[in-house]
Amino acid sequence: MFKRKPAPLLTYLSNKTEFEGTLHAEGMLRVDGIIHGTVEVQGDLEISATGLIEGPEVRAKNIMVQGVLKARVHAEGKLTLSSTSRLEGDVVAGSLEIEPGAFYTGYIETRDSRTLPPSRDMPELYGTTEP
Repeated sequence: MFKRKPAPLLTYLSNKTEFEGTLHAEGMLRVDGIIHGTVEVQGDLEISATGLIEGPEVRAKNIMVQGVLKARVHAEGKLTLSSTSRLEGDVVAGSLEIEPGAFYTGYIETRDSRTLPPSRDMPELYGTTEP
């Protein structure tokens, strides 16, 4: 009669865990430890203040960073950088939230650039034209 929704899958790497290689997770992933490699998550990814991911690429639906992330980042939804986060790498995300105190270096692109409207010609500013 009534069917229960299955609980979302959660993969957890504790702060005493170190992983090297390619990690695929179907549900959500929380990282308190260290990952060296590619990370692909079907759900959300959370990197705690003690967590570190260093690799060529990280993909997830939504990504919340409180620790360190050094990789190319693809967030289907929202990328959140907390005040304790450090992100080094290029980012493509649906939306972006950066708290004061967060450190970020790299290139950011929100949404798919092919879907952006064409840029308008900018009006000339007073005094910038040559006689």
